[in-house]
Amino acid sequence: MVDVVVEGRVAPGFERVVEAFERGFADHGEVGASLAAVVDGRTVVDVWAGWTDRARTTPWQPDTIVNLYSSTKGFVAAAAAILADRGLLDVDAPVTRYWPEFGQAGKETIPVRWLLSHQAGLPVIDEPLPPGGALDWTTMIHALERQRPSWEPGTAMGYHALTFGWLVGEVVRRITGQSIGGFVRDAIARPIGVDLFIGMDAREDARTADSLPPENSPLITFDPQSLTARAMTIVVPPAGADVNSRAWRAAELPAVNGHGNARALARLYGCLARGGEIDGVRLLGGATIDRFATEVVAGADAVVGIPARRGLGFILRTAGTRYDWGTNDRTFGHSGAGGSLGFADPDARLGFGYAMNQTAPGLRADPRWAGLIDALYACL
Repeated sequence: MVDVVVEGRVAPGFERVVEAFERGFADHGEVGASLAAVVDGRTVVDVWAGWTDRARTTPWQPDTIVNLYSSTKGFVAAAAAILADRGLLDVDAPVTRYWPEFGQAGKETIPVRWLLSHQAGLPVIDEPLPPGGALDWTTMIHALERQRPSWEPGTAMGYHALTFGWLVGEVVRRITGQSIGGFVRDAIARPIGVDLFIGMDAREDARTADSLPPENSPLITFDPQSLTARAMTIVVPPAGADVNSRAWRAAELPAVNGHGNARALARLYGCLARGGEIDGVRLLGGATIDRFATEVVAGADAVVGIPARRGLGFILRTAGTRYDWGTNDRTFGHSGAGGSLGFADPDARLGFGYAMNQTAPGLRADPRWAGLIDALYACL
């Protein structure tokens, strides 16, 4: 048994969730992690354990944050939903209504909804990028303006693993005048009282856990010439920066570099699971959440090959796949490469969050998830 001490709080009746969390350290090589669950607005699990570094010298703390990879996309989707709820964003309007320069290279009529549902055909950047260009917002926006779709928009669904963040983020910036990181901070993180940063100040580095690659295995491997590899590697070195570097943390990469913890994920999804309100704070209305969390496209993904059901920015529970979360098909959320996960189950009025620093390889379901999720549902 790995010698870890689980800290935090758990409501009576949810002790088996903590037991499952502790087993992850012994059974799955967990190094450091946090786990949280919110049921009908009440936090029933908020725990953490382990270490922030590979050498296991610095204990995980209650305010430790870590790179959430693509779980960040759930906050970006929520930001778009908030703008729609306020009447500032029409997802059926062409992107060019908000971002006129986007209308080049066959993209003139693409609606915003196809950016959110990964149907726009823009998962890659074909033109060479300058050194460090993937960390510069203006460089990436101009490249996407010039980019021609890889398939006829609207005819296929394929994971826009990195480009999703710039595409949706630029629409948010054009509407609000704020960067996506600033809008998420002011419209989501601060109102519900969570740590979530897209573009992080150096003052937060001291409490940020190292993101640890899988030992003896790359995070994801593909044919380097494939659409999959080209979509997944836009911001890896040398084009980008090491994920633990100051340059990575400072940049706004809203598809992949949100830094937060399980508490942030659980409170966001706990809010969405009960119609957009938590602790007297309303982020948006239930009808808008339903619209964004209703299936708009389903099937095999043209980029990563994993079958998926997608709403507007959110992944819906897809049985038998990496996205098989919860117990009913209305569950929605987003996972991240390496293992982070957040989801909402509106039937159970449940928000779930899990964040860790030891990443797992590949795109299969993380083996740590099943025990945590099963234990949580058994306690409801």
